[in-house]
Amino acid sequence: MSWSLLELIRNNPDALIDSLRKRNVNPQLAEKAVELDKKWRAILQEVERLRHEHNVVSSQIPRLSPDERKKKIEEARGLLATIEAKEKELKSIEEERDNILRTLPNVVHESVPVGPDDSYNLPIKVWGKFRVYEKDVNEFLSQVKGLNPEYEVIKFKPVGHADELESVLKLGNTVKAGEVAGSRFYYLFEDVAWLEQALIAYALDVITSKGYSLVIPPYMLRGEVIQSVIDLDTFKDAIYKIEGEDLYLIATAEHPIAALYFKEEIEAEKLPLKYVGLSPAFRKEAGAANKDLKGIFRVHQFNKVEQFVFSLPEESWKFHEELLGNAEQIFQGLELPYRVVNIASGDLGACAAKKYDLEVWMPAQAKFREMVSCSNCTDWQAFRMKIRFVDRKKNRKGFVHTLNSTAVATTRAITAILENNQMEDGSVLIPRVLRPYLERFQKAPKDYITPRKKG
Repeated sequence: MSWSLLELIRNNPDALIDSLRKRNVNPQLAEKAVELDKKWRAILQEVERLRHEHNVVSSQIPRLSPDERKKKIEEARGLLATIEAKEKELKSIEEERDNILRTLPNVVHESVPVGPDDSYNLPIKVWGKFRVYEKDVNEFLSQVKGLNPEYEVIKFKPVGHADELESVLKLGNTVKAGEVAGSRFYYLFEDVAWLEQALIAYALDVITSKGYSLVIPPYMLRGEVIQSVIDLDTFKDAIYKIEGEDLYLIATAEHPIAALYFKEEIEAEKLPLKYVGLSPAFRKEAGAANKDLKGIFRVHQFNKVEQFVFSLPEESWKFHEELLGNAEQIFQGLELPYRVVNIASGDLGACAAKKYDLEVWMPAQAKFREMVSCSNCTDWQAFRMKIRFVDRKKNRKGFVHTLNSTAVATTRAITAILENNQMEDGSVLIPRVLRPYLERFQKAPKDYITPRKKG
């Protein structure tokens, strides 16, 4: 088994312990894994010695006299009994060690900023021309310090996306949705509903044009699978379980796409394997009780286009940048100004060795909001799902690396369009790149979404 954490506990345990400290995780478990692995290797050496001794004894038996043969047979049986007991101990220690490794988060990449929380996240890039309300200029500049953004000062403050959607455009209804389904659900109507379809079609066109295969995955996964692809203890309050069944609703297409090769080997020459998934995403948002209660930014159900790559270990960092570039192309096409953030060690999910967030400026809120999450999970998921590559030319095996990135999460992208493209009269300019898609739809808007008198 050639997994990075296992290699670290053998060859550089200090690096693993340092990674855990960067994440504010107690390194005690890693230290126990190191001791268990030392014990495992010592017993393995003993087993190999005993096997050799048994082979030597067994080879002598045919040449011995009957009395001597009987003694050697008893000796060989005793060695076999000892080997069997040692092998059971070996298996038990291996299981205990690997169970500890499964609980550990991924090893933090050296380029990740170190800090305990999201206040240490590092903005590394901006794109676009930002519209900033005149009273929010200082706040805006504090969030893009050192990045030299291009911006224009506007005299009117845009209406927040929630009020714009429901009170001005009258094309959404979260009140009725809350009545019939509960909080964080919504209805979308007419022009905004068409806008969502255009966003999906546009994102799929961009990503499939780059050679990614389109997949519509299962919307539910078995417990064994979901526990392999995410840190279930951390996310148990985020995902929905089907009562009375061993099934969970997916929180993103990433998870079922990652499971596409569950417990399989992939020939190295077939890698990379690139997919773009379209699916709904279901999230409890249990830890977000007082966040984004209004509108459709943080909801229990939304549609998402997701990028996913299986790669050889030596190529995964190249594909991490490629995935981010794909997402940037989508948002540049939408002409939504954004910044890219390198997520700090203490804010990283357990799966990721490194993560970028793409955050769009929201002028009504005077803050950046996450639209895209782009992660290199290295072999963290593959180890748990037992997805290996086989390189017959180089005579090697190992665990593949898995990477994922949002292409577009529709409801979040809609909120960004509602705030960034809002006119003083309440109408919303439709991004030019979406207009050809809308022209395909009957009754779809052309250039603007305009306020309606009726919902």
